Amino acid sequence: MFERPYVLLSCGTSIDGCLDDTSAERLILSNGADLDRVDAARAACDAIMVGATTVRRDDPRLVVRSAGRRAERTARGLPATPLKVTVTASGDLDPEARFFTLGGVDKLVYCAAPALVKARERLDDVATVVDAGPDGDLRGVLADLHRRGVRRLMVEGGQNLHTQLLGEGLVDELHLAIAPFFVGEAGAPRLVGAGRLPVAGRAELAEVRQLGDVVVLRYLFGGPGGPGG
Repeated sequence: MFERPYVLLSCGTSIDGCLDDTSAERLILSNGADLDRVDAARAACDAIMVGATTVRRDDPRLVVRSAGRRAERTARGLPATPLKVTVTASGDLDPEARFFTLGGVDKLVYCAAPALVKARERLDDVATVVDAGPDGDLRGVLADLHRRGVRRLMVEGGQNLHTQLLGEGLVDELHLAIAPFFVGEAGAPRLVGAGRLPVAGRAELAEVRQLGDVVVLRYLFGGPGGPGG
């Protein structure tokens, strides 16, 4: 065993499990009440992680939006919004992306060793670029985050990162918001892709919430025979 943060995977999908469609515009899966729920979950974490593809495709802000929640964090001596983290194999990230320019908080980029020089040339002014080893080992990434004081990590996409974390048994909790429609496109990104996923155990369904037309399922992993054990 190694020391790592508690990992909360948070995502929204269509009824048929899609994170997005194949159009150039980002598909809106959530509603106001669910966005507020996500904001509260962010505010309770030490760091937020997304994959590099999500940074490039969605250009997410990844900040705590509620002024009240930001004030509560700063009153506790914390940054107003959690540390931002991404992982990349290629180092191909735009320093002008909102991941880097918004939030007034530190950013960590874990980069596979072959692209490390490229990433540091592009991003050293906006982020700390960390050597993630030859293959971008996620266990090493989580161990390094734990050493930096991250105890609760929220992962918000995308498909490749979900698949890797679940496949390695590194997810403790899943918040799955389901939007009331189908996407039905073969090329649409899904909650997980092809890969070795834990199939022997059953997750524990800890909570079901209805927020308007969105249903949120909260699953816990790591019980007897569970995939996060």
